[in-house]
Amino acid sequence: MSEAAFGVVAFMLAAYVVLDGYDLGVAAISPLLGRTDRERAALMESIGPFWNGNEVWLIAAGGALFALFPKAYAVAFSGFYLPLIVVLWMLMFRGIAMELRGHYDSEIWHQFWDAAFALSSFLLILLFGVALGNLLRGVPLDAHGYFAGTFAFLLNPYALLVGLFAVAALAAHGALFAAARIDGAPAARARRLMRVLWWIVLALDAGVTAATFAVRGAPSAPWLYVLPLLSLAALGGILVLAHRAMFGAFLCSCAFLATLLAEAAGSIFPYIVPAYPLGAGGLSIYAAAPSPASLAVALCVTIAGGAVAIAYGAYVTRKMAGKVRVE
Repeated sequence: MSEAAFGVVAFMLAAYVVLDGYDLGVAAISPLLGRTDRERAALMESIGPFWNGNEVWLIAAGGALFALFPKAYAVAFSGFYLPLIVVLWMLMFRGIAMELRGHYDSEIWHQFWDAAFALSSFLLILLFGVALGNLLRGVPLDAHGYFAGTFAFLLNPYALLVGLFAVAALAAHGALFAAARIDGAPAARARRLMRVLWWIVLALDAGVTAATFAVRGAPSAPWLYVLPLLSLAALGGILVLAHRAMFGAFLCSCAFLATLLAEAAGSIFPYIVPAYPLGAGGLSIYAAAPSPASLAVALCVTIAGGAVAIAYGAYVTRKMAGKVRVE
């Protein structure tokens, strides 16, 4: 059951990155795509029906981590408390900007909320990427299994490189969504920007892969060599389909992100919080799980809640499908 619980948490986090990733990406690059107030409003409107539903996956993943691996939840808050508080502030700024922009007719207020929308989304992506980089590198743990480092330790070169890669990957993900979702000049700019970002993502992907091999060593499981090839195939599919079917290219971007996250999850398994330096153990999924009875109940409730979220997301996506027109 511990392995199944690990898979459920990994799936929820991957769903959050893939789904909320495109609206975070659209927001982060909105200053580059929207030249006028109406164009920026159209960009915000393109993700308007989806963003709050997408963020449910982050809340669900946090709740699942607390229920399925309470010790890992405690370790995460002991080490990442300040970054998590910053994440909450960025999420609040982003939501406030989405809700309040349309209630003011002032151009100055529109520009303020547009800037808050873009900056908070950019910082969220960067923080999530840095957190993932530290998870792959390992975090220093004391004898009781709690974080024993400092905030400066989290800002190491490897984690910052993963953070930059996350920014580029989700910016390209958002550009693909904007190109498929919006009509007019912003969509054309999104297509041009995506072609530039594709090469940046390819270069950073190679750099992060090489750095990960240097930090973690060669993968132990043979199937972990297949996932990088699948991610490269998905990345190539983006470039091919972007000239023919933008929605197909967007689906390839979803597959690219999903395979990268599956590779990350497979790399740290069976540890949910690897220790630094690597080889020093860490908090395993077996030590972090509660009693078998509690784990079984929590797992059933989590899966049922995930099924409801999937059904709701599918309904909203189908109901709100279609192009957003700038005019």
